[in-house]
Amino acid sequence: MSKTFAPATIPVNGSDTITMETAHAAKATRVRYGIMAMLFGMTAMNYADRATLSITGVAIQQTLGVSSITLGYLFSAFAWTYVVAQIPGGRLLDRYGSKRVYAVSFGLWSALTFSMGFVVGLPATLGIAALFLLRILIGTAEAPAFPANSRVVATWFPASERGTTSALFTSSSYFAKVIFAPLMGWITQAFGWQYVYLLMGTLGFAMMLVWLKVIHSPRQHPRMNQAELDYLIQGGAVVDMDSPENTQRKKGEQGSVRTWPAIREIVSNRMMAGIFLGQYCVTTLTYFFLTWFPIYLVQDRGMSILKAGMVAAIPAIAGFLGGVLGGVVSDWLLGRGYSLSAARKIPLVAGMLLCTSMIICNYINTEWLVVAIMAASFFGKGFGAQGWGVMSDVVPKEASGLAGSLFNGFGNIAGIITPIIIGYLVSDAGNFSVALMFIAAHALGAILCYLVMVGKIQRLQLKTSVVAGPHAN
Repeated sequence: MSKTFAPATIPVNGSDTITMETAHAAKATRVRYGIMAMLFGMTAMNYADRATLSITGVAIQQTLGVSSITLGYLFSAFAWTYVVAQIPGGRLLDRYGSKRVYAVSFGLWSALTFSMGFVVGLPATLGIAALFLLRILIGTAEAPAFPANSRVVATWFPASERGTTSALFTSSSYFAKVIFAPLMGWITQAFGWQYVYLLMGTLGFAMMLVWLKVIHSPRQHPRMNQAELDYLIQGGAVVDMDSPENTQRKKGEQGSVRTWPAIREIVSNRMMAGIFLGQYCVTTLTYFFLTWFPIYLVQDRGMSILKAGMVAAIPAIAGFLGGVLGGVVSDWLLGRGYSLSAARKIPLVAGMLLCTSMIICNYINTEWLVVAIMAASFFGKGFGAQGWGVMSDVVPKEASGLAGSLFNGFGNIAGIITPIIIGYLVSDAGNFSVALMFIAAHALGAILCYLVMVGKIQRLQLKTSVVAGPHAN
């Protein structure tokens, strides 16, 4: 299908506008939409893998005699190494490129997930230890995934499409719950929780093979034509970021950055610090929905595991729709002449405010109303989750993998803290009332970060020398 690119002006990185026109606009390909679909599928599998423990958690509690506090530690185990491995993962991405690193990452975490299915026959203490160890290893394996997504978005999409694309792959976490939560709940109840892990590991291997077949850098893609490539370049896409010549440099060659000086410069930048802290707050919401929410439905609302898996899909659908709509609205605001800062911040503030509505659930007992309010809260969280779109706008092109890894690492500190704190809050209170207040407070925290700390959103230009000397680290 042909596409005509009429001359248009859009703001890039909140600064001067640029003119976008394509000399041979009549037959531009749309290869980037296939890349968008691939990112969506990979991230959905990523989140489905993370959600396995939340769906099977009650059954594991019953099988191994696990308390709420111990389950909280099991939930957090993934994030311990996920955070620590972010910087090495980012450097691997900058060195070897998204395609190869993402494929290896996907293969490793799929194998580890598959292995969790064999824990069921072990004695309780050994089984708990094995689950904890495997979740730690999965965290290490998954570390490069989201920074790789951010690199691919910056490489393949112009500024005017990054909000929608980033929102789409971010909201795939909800899509994963829509598709997999009912399936995993049914498998757990009908066959046993171990079969959930066997299935998800197998599906992960299949998705890895598809990724290797589909993904190329823009200039090397066999179906990309010059018209689409021109459109990407003129729209601000960093099309050579993941090209072979840029990802096969040896240490010390031109084009690399010194790791620790670059890290110091990135984290000391006020805009970046605000984005990182804001992502911590948003990720706190993510981990509640990803880990404890199905258990909330079982323990506080008296649902069966099967019903909780089915009901959890309803708010997840709302979250998915909110996530996609948030990205579309952000790009629409950008196209209507709003600055990049306003276009990214307006959906975030509105969405986070709506997310705080979950507190109302502490004061009502009607099941359908609880589900409706949680759906509204999920919608708000999805609508306001602009972090990865913002990162594709601000990452320095010389260290995109490193910056994305720092962002993901700071955010996922919440994955260590949140499940454990909720475990203690639930254990002390005997219900989730205080836990919901704790989660809602972080939605307000995200708003404060973007309104007070972040300021103007624009691409960071590193002062650190791009040319790393022979002793670069």
